[in-house]
Amino acid sequence: MARDPTPAAYHGRFERPLSAWQSCGTVAPLPTTRSLRLAERKKELKPERLAAIREALGARSIVLIGLMGAGKTAVGRRLANRLELAFTDVDNEIELAAGTSIAEIFALHGEAYFRQGERKVIARLLEAGPQVLATGGGAYMNAETRANIAKRGISIWLKAELPVLLNRVRRRDHRPLLLAGDPEAVMRMLMAERYPVYAEADLTVESRDVPHEVIVSEVVDTLCRKLGCPVTPPAPQAPPAQQAPPSRDKVP
Repeated sequence: MARDPTPAAYHGRFERPLSAWQSCGTVAPLPTTRSLRLAERKKELKPERLAAIREALGARSIVLIGLMGAGKTAVGRRLANRLELAFTDVDNEIELAAGTSIAEIFALHGEAYFRQGERKVIARLLEAGPQVLATGGGAYMNAETRANIAKRGISIWLKAELPVLLNRVRRRDHRPLLLAGDPEAVMRMLMAERYPVYAEADLTVESRDVPHEVIVSEVVDTLCRKLGCPVTPPAPQAPPAQQAPPSRDKVP
């Protein structure tokens, strides 16, 4: 079936209620199996601590922000699993609502039009909390979106240094903003423009090249400090080794 590329058609899809998308798998179900490593990490989150986090969140969502390559989707999925919340990738929701890819929306209608639809989708998703939302890199730059997130969520900036971001984004070539020029120059420009705004987020966690579960644990602890929940205690250190008592044997 041919897609209708007209803005009116996209706007109608952007306006569809979240319930209309759920049959399409827009909210990821909780997985039925987990890796041993993730299971061990999850043991750190005792039932009472999980209950305290969920109670403190109420209907608010955890909203991950940051540049492309910061790990919002990878960390967000694991964070949602750890907290037993639904996970939603905003870019996926936009593509489902529009019936086409983000790259095609950029090509047909430009970035300004895409940002308008992005704002509408995020506003609607924030009404369906609590959940973990992974947003696109430019979403938080919209003042109305920042206000909605502040009202209905807790924003967490996954902050990454340029080498980390470049190493990650160069593995994939589907990002529209990187198709128009040198990726390093584009990323430097975006960092200069967006990092001062990202700094308005409620919380900041450093994204770096370590296992995702490490970042998830840091996000959980940072979130707990914000919400006043118990923080994972540091691992107990082994007591210092005792020196053997001097020998009492007589020297021949």
